[in-house]
Amino acid sequence: MLKKIRMTLAAVFFTLITLLFLDFTGTLHTWLGWLAKIQFLPAVMALNVVGVVALLLLTLVFGRIYCSVICPLGVLQDILARFRRKKNKYNYSREVRWLRYPMLVVFVIAGVAGVGSLFQLLAPYSAFGRIATMLFQPLWMMGNNLLAYFAEQADSYAFYSVDVWMKSMPVLVIAAVTLVVLFVLAWRGGRTYCNTICPVGTVLSFFARFSWLKIRFDRDKCRNCSMCSKNCKAACIDFKTHSVDYSRCVVCGDCISSCKFGALKYAWKSGASEASAKNGESATAVDASKRSFLLATALVSTGALAQKKEKLMDGGLAELEEKAVPDRQTPLTPPGSLSMSNLSKHCTGCQLCVSECPNGVLRPSTDLMHLMQPVMSYERGFCRPECTRCSDVCPAGAIQPLDNIEKSSIQIGHAVWIKKNCVPLTDGVECGNCARHCPTGAIEMVPSDPDDEESPMVPAVNENVCIGCGACEYVCPSRPFSAIIVEGHEVHKKI
Repeated sequence: MLKKIRMTLAAVFFTLITLLFLDFTGTLHTWLGWLAKIQFLPAVMALNVVGVVALLLLTLVFGRIYCSVICPLGVLQDILARFRRKKNKYNYSREVRWLRYPMLVVFVIAGVAGVGSLFQLLAPYSAFGRIATMLFQPLWMMGNNLLAYFAEQADSYAFYSVDVWMKSMPVLVIAAVTLVVLFVLAWRGGRTYCNTICPVGTVLSFFARFSWLKIRFDRDKCRNCSMCSKNCKAACIDFKTHSVDYSRCVVCGDCISSCKFGALKYAWKSGASEASAKNGESATAVDASKRSFLLATALVSTGALAQKKEKLMDGGLAELEEKAVPDRQTPLTPPGSLSMSNLSKHCTGCQLCVSECPNGVLRPSTDLMHLMQPVMSYERGFCRPECTRCSDVCPAGAIQPLDNIEKSSIQIGHAVWIKKNCVPLTDGVECGNCARHCPTGAIEMVPSDPDDEESPMVPAVNENVCIGCGACEYVCPSRPFSAIIVEGHEVHKKI
């Protein structure tokens, strides 16, 4: 029964949170946004005390069910492990302490020091977000486009085609490598990643040792058949000593379902027969110094921590050349992130904002210090003042919630005119696209020669009014580089 309940809940949580990443319309976030906020690491980074305490209490009562039910990467490992058809494929092994605890220390240090690339590589929720956004979402969108094609043939508008594009090749490679590594580890050893690498699993393992409900042995019924050890994906059951390493047990229920003699149960109270076996459990006992170390580490980690593709045609029918990404001196970060520094401290690199951006503006950074964190660029769209999707979906507090009015008053950067690219000067034609499409009226067209009213009209930017939305850069007809680009601000301003 335990296994069936766990698998049902895990399937529901995994399906819903995956749909949250796959959804390019933004409609599911209204109902499913809370799933991202109850993930352990985003809750820590957002200083969501209620969420963190709730997850810790859940662990103290039920054990590490977070890892087997709520965490999407944990459930993904169970799915990958099923590709190995061999029965009774696991064996008991001792805890790999020499790797497990140093990995947690490295993770905490990386988070405190702001080394986002290392921090996000180890974070389980972020790893799943990369896989879902970079690998699963493009396939989902291609399937949508196929349905849109058939719907069009039937004169139906039930589906619409969306643009599938490469957001970041380096992050795509990282996501693919992560999936391959997870597959190998899960295929060979089940929950190896959870119990040797994952920092969240290590933190929760300390509390799981003292959980109220646990997998318990009844020695009088046990026949030492070893089926429990051979079916334990966490490799934490030693049938010879009738002991369970509760720090690694994810309460999957596989051991109970595989025991033919009813010698295992999920209960809150130790039986007399189990109490007599306490000496056999000494191998998994934790001394006071280890408890202090893990508790301190847990406290440190808690505290420190779709549109169709638009063609730019200004009255003509010719498809224009793709734009190139300009070399910005200062990266652009989303409104609500306050600054690059604040974003780096709180962002887990989960890619949820990237997958949800309806304007094609957000993409993962390729800078090593901010690898996989969101940055903005305007080759495929601009940051519409009425859109607050990224701030709505961010579960870690890296992008603060905004309303339309607040967003319209935040200056994330300012437009800069590049004379050598401007078509009125290079091609001798009238333009004014940037001025016509500026939502704040920060651009006006002025004579290129102040002493000659008949000279070509070029843009002049009022930096006090510009909010850095990128509409001017996006609509500029100059190719491949725009004649007007947005330079980011280290710290956002209010105008």
